[in-house]
Amino acid sequence: MATAPTQIRVEENTKKIAVELLEGLGLNLSDAVNMFLRQVILHGGIPFEVKYPEFKPEVVEAMDEAKKISRDKSVKSYTDVKKMITEILEDEA
Repeated sequence: MATAPTQIRVEENTKKIAVELLEGLGLNLSDAVNMFLRQVILHGGIPFEVKYPEFKPEVVEAMDEAKKISRDKSVKSYTDVKKMITEILEDEA
C-alpha cells in the first residue's frame, strides 16, 4: 500500500509525552496516527467521545488545594462543630 507524506502541527510538549507513551506500547507516532485514522474510517467519525472533562480545571485545582490544607498540621481543625462555629463567630466580633 502506497503512503502519502503528511505534515501535522502538534504542540511540542504534547508530542514529546505522546511519543514516550507510544514507545512504551511498541508504537511510533506514524503507526499511532495511522491507527487513529483507520478507526475514524471504521467508526465514521472520531472513535471516542469528545466532551469537556467532568470538572473544570479550576475546580480540580480548588480540590487539590483543599486536600493540601486538610493535611497541613499547622491549620487548625475541629472535631466539634459547635465549638468551631462559636470560635468563628467570636473571631468576627
